Amino acid sequence: MEQKIEKLVQWLQDKVKEAGLNGAIVGISGGIDSAVVTHLIKRAFPEQSLGLIMPCKSNPHDQQDALKVVESSGINHLVIDLTSTHQTLFSQIEEQLKQTSQWNEKAAKLGDANTRARLRMTTLYAVANNFGYLVVGTDNAAEWHTGYFTKYGDGGVDLVPLVHFTKGEVRELAVALGVPEDVITKAPSAGLWEGQTDENEMGTTYNMIDKYLKGEEVPEEDRLIIEKLHNQSHHKRELAAAPPKF
Repeated sequence: MEQKIEKLVQWLQDKVKEAGLNGAIVGISGGIDSAVVTHLIKRAFPEQSLGLIMPCKSNPHDQQDALKVVESSGINHLVIDLTSTHQTLFSQIEEQLKQTSQWNEKAAKLGDANTRARLRMTTLYAVANNFGYLVVGTDNAAEWHTGYFTKYGDGGVDLVPLVHFTKGEVRELAVALGVPEDVITKAPSAGLWEGQTDENEMGTTYNMIDKYLKGEEVPEEDRLIIEKLHNQSHHKRELAAAPPKF
C-alpha cells in the first residue's frame, strides 16, 4: 500500500503541475474516503493543500470526525456552514413545486439531498479559485461503478484518485495513511438524512460490490442490483450528451 500511496501522491503532483496550478482541495465529510484523500493531498502538497468542512443540515458527529481527520493529517482547513444557504434556496424550490400537479415528496427528499451535494461542489470551486487549487474527489471504485454519487455534486471534481480502489482497498490505504480508527470503522454514509447509510440505500453491500468488481461470484440478487445500478448511471460517468454534427 505504501508504494501505491507514493504513486498516488506523484500522480496528484503531476496533474496539478500539468494544470499550471498550485495545489489541491478536498471536502472533508468525516467519512473514510474523504479522510484518505485528505491525507493524500497533504502528502502531495504539504504547504498548498486545504480541507473544507461544509456542514449542511448535518449530523454534528460528522463534523467532529472531519476535525479528527484534520488533526491526523495536519492539513489546513476552513469550515463553511451551508445550512442557511441551502434552506433559503431549497425552501423556494419546494414552495414552487408544491404548487404544481406533479409534486412528489419522495423525489423532493432526494432533490434536497442532491442540492446539498451541489452546494458543496459550488463552495469547493469558489474556494479553489481563490487559492489556485484543483478540486479532488473522493469516489471509490464501488461508488463510481454503481453511480452512487451526485452528478455535478460530489461527482463534480477535477481528479478522482480513488476511482480504481475498492472499498476494502480504501480501508487498507486509510490504515497505512494513519486515518483515525473510528473514521475507518464507521458505517459509510453520505449523511443525506437521519439514519441514512450507503448500503441500505443501494440495496447491497460494499463487500458484494468489491467481489463483483474483482470478478468473484456473488449471489444473483446482488449481481442484478449492481448491474442495474451501473446501467442506470452511465450518464453520470460521461460528459453531457451531444448529437452528431449535422
